[in-house]
Amino acid sequence: MKERQLVVFKLHNEEFGVEITDVREIVKVSHITRLPHVADYIEGVTNLRGEVIPVISLRKRFGLTPQEDTQDTRIIMLEVKDNMVGFIVDSVTETLRLSEDAIEPPPSNIAGLKADYLAGVGKLEDRLLILLEVDKILTSEEHIQLQTISEHDLSEAE
Repeated sequence: MKERQLVVFKLHNEEFGVEITDVREIVKVSHITRLPHVADYIEGVTNLRGEVIPVISLRKRFGLTPQEDTQDTRIIMLEVKDNMVGFIVDSVTETLRLSEDAIEPPPSNIAGLKADYLAGVGKLEDRLLILLEVDKILTSEEHIQLQTISEHDLSEAE
């Protein structure tokens, strides 16, 4: 039976999952350098062992109410189309294995999210897990903007 290994995180009161293979690491929120003239959901850039990585608030990206960071807030470093991008989430709760049989195709609209981000909905006993399609969280234009941020703001961030 085919399974997916997922990293599960919370945003607002919903549980989301991303493929563990897309996750490079999970870090506590540290210093984020704000950038001028970027979309409001782009929090800025952070330095991770010498690499400048753009950081995005998933709450803002998904149109949820922003909230103050807590001690549980984390940045999930994901590989998106061969680039590292940090996504701020309320908390990372677990890693788990989910059988393909327990995954339904995504509904057309869920929690205000566009269906293109969704890889499906995982069913676990009494929980529903919204599975995200990492490569589709950002549009091509947004992706290009982030690449440009990583390349150009290195010199300014130093």
